[in-house]
Amino acid sequence: MFKKQLSIKNIVAIGIGAAVFIILAKFVSLPSPVPNTSIQTSYAFLALMAVVFGPIAGALIGLIGHALNDAISYGSVWWSWVVVSLFVGFIIGLVAKRINIESGVFNKSKLITFNVVQIIAQAIGWFLIAPVLDILVYAEPANKVFVQGLFAGVSNMVTVGVIGSILLFAYSKTRTQSNSLHREL
Repeated sequence: MFKKQLSIKNIVAIGIGAAVFIILAKFVSLPSPVPNTSIQTSYAFLALMAVVFGPIAGALIGLIGHALNDAISYGSVWWSWVVVSLFVGFIIGLVAKRINIESGVFNKSKLITFNVVQIIAQAIGWFLIAPVLDILVYAEPANKVFVQGLFAGVSNMVTVGVIGSILLFAYSKTRTQSNSLHREL
């Protein structure tokens, strides 16, 4: 199964996905009132890639993209948040088979499934994992990191819910539906 997950197509997707994640995180994010936190569009793209290419690709795009963005932007990697990007990409990728975006159908049921999963993944990641790791690994003050995690989580839920849903809908329209071709007699 792992060999199937890491096909040449998936490896290329991971590389390109990580590069686009970096570009979006660096240049297409909005400042926020919470220190060291911004509104990121990169998670909407991560969600798209996770749904299209699955959990391994989603996890690696989140890991590589976030780690390289931190290294390039700040000179060091904030691993507690990188772990959350990996987690979010992986969990959203787990729903890829159920959504089956390659079918060309992204209906209300699939939209709801996608958004329930992404909200749960981001809530666990940003409200729990990131703040707890910030406290344990970096000895950050609890009140600071829980506010940062809350803001990052809510803003990511909204951007993925809006932009990610639009990207998935648009992507589904590029796929041929299995029942759309008919043989002419």
